[in-house]
Amino acid sequence: MRLILLGPPGAGKGTQANFIRKRFGIPQISTGDMLRAAAKAGTPLGKAAKQVIDAGQLVSDDIIIGLVRERLKQPDCKSGYLFDGFPRTIPQAEAMRNSGVDLDFVLEIEVGTEEIIRRLSGRRVHPASGRNYHLVFSPPKAPGKDDVTGEPLIQRDDDREETVRKRLEVYWHQTQPLVEYYSKWAAQGDGRAPRYRKISGIGAVEDIRKRILAALV
Repeated sequence: MRLILLGPPGAGKGTQANFIRKRFGIPQISTGDMLRAAAKAGTPLGKAAKQVIDAGQLVSDDIIIGLVRERLKQPDCKSGYLFDGFPRTIPQAEAMRNSGVDLDFVLEIEVGTEEIIRRLSGRRVHPASGRNYHLVFSPPKAPGKDDVTGEPLIQRDDDREETVRKRLEVYWHQTQPLVEYYSKWAAQGDGRAPRYRKISGIGAVEDIRKRILAALV
């Protein structure tokens, strides 16, 4: 099972990625993890990436694709892999295609903007412990107070509605061209093209898991 998982922040992608990883016995691959591991290992690509990061610049697609190819040679990728948050752009998708990175599926978890805002803007956290609450789904016993200490809960800047809307705008701007790219590739009849699947991310976690398993056939 070799796939790319797409979904906006707040779509439950992390939960479902963990399920897919365990269900198919495959590693979850993120560019952040790869960059840190390569830099720590001191590989030539890792050193090059570290120099760029230390200079406060963005790591080039060439370096990222090189790291992806290195990562896929490791034994745990023998049965497949799950890309989370990559590729983000058409040039990255093209580079993966041209580098011979094989894919079976592109799976998109779809959740509408207003539902995402409801999910993320309702989150509250106890800063000292990291305990999380939600105004709708898992509210604290006393409004605005941590259940254990009674201390005030806060809303992270990332969870404020205006910030969430900006994050979603960036996601839709990046992702919609990717969806079109993979859909068109599949429509061309190319045997190497991954199958594009879209499922609803609304409902119980178990229901969404069933949709995923039904889609990945």
